[in-house]
Amino acid sequence: MGRWTSASSTSPTLLPAAAGTTCRTGSARADRPHALLEAFDAFEVSATQPGPYADRVRWEAHDGDRLVGVAELELPLTENPDLGWAEVHVVPEDRRRGVGRALWDAIAERARADGRARVGGEVSVDLEVAGAGFAFAAAMGAVEKHREDHLVAELPVSPCATDPAYDVLTWRGRCPDEHRPAYLTMRNQMNADVPVGELDLEITVLDDARLAASEERLARSYDVRVAAARRRSDGVLGGYSLLFVPHGADHAWQDDTLVMPEHRGRRLGAALKSAAYAALPPNVTLVHTWTAPSNTAMHRTNTAMGFRVVEHMHEVEVRLA
Repeated sequence: MGRWTSASSTSPTLLPAAAGTTCRTGSARADRPHALLEAFDAFEVSATQPGPYADRVRWEAHDGDRLVGVAELELPLTENPDLGWAEVHVVPEDRRRGVGRALWDAIAERARADGRARVGGEVSVDLEVAGAGFAFAAAMGAVEKHREDHLVAELPVSPCATDPAYDVLTWRGRCPDEHRPAYLTMRNQMNADVPVGELDLEITVLDDARLAASEERLARSYDVRVAAARRRSDGVLGGYSLLFVPHGADHAWQDDTLVMPEHRGRRLGAALKSAAYAALPPNVTLVHTWTAPSNTAMHRTNTAMGFRVVEHMHEVEVRLA
């Protein structure tokens, strides 16, 4: 299972998972009122039932009996074996005391021991609230490699009609067998096309087994919804939109939206998003999404639907000596 070790005492301390999520929430909310935070269900799955494609190590920093910081290192086990992904969180009242650096030092030491040459991470900066995250990352030696905008939209959004040459299919959870080959092709096209800036990343290639493992794990934490565009003349799928709703939440997380090259220019991306949002239960009132500034077509689509930028998300990387 996921390991929690103490960065401030000689003996490891195992605490309920809720303690770590509370610390992360307090740290993020201080600087990021629009932060999309990992739900407890998702954290519990990753902490207690690790998947086959990544290992995770977690640390806690304590000041006496107070939990003042947490950190996590994800170690990919298939693609990108020279890379780790890290998070560091320190509660506001305990910053500038060396807690973050102690957690980072533990991350770097563990990454080196696992043969990793670099550690990446995400630093989100609110457009209105000054935060400490980017300055801390820079102090640890991080260099920006890519940037995306974090956008939100209040529901409902303006509907977008579907091109009459297409209809929209929807499913929840596991992709139906009859659509899986086409869905895998689109998912792998998305992985190849997504902007990554200067990040040097090996592309993840999904096969049916890996897709099935992902679907099974995600279903434990999210209501997973997919809308796909099907051409009426021949039944070919031309695009999809993938949406996650954390169990019991009032918000959704827009992940991929892709239109295959030969189907572009028909506003299918907007139509797929619109159809997915219209099918959400009434308690879901907000949608989050991320788009690179260079992805001008999707930015235009999002803006037309009522999305607004609330944060800049910087993907950064530290080269380990």
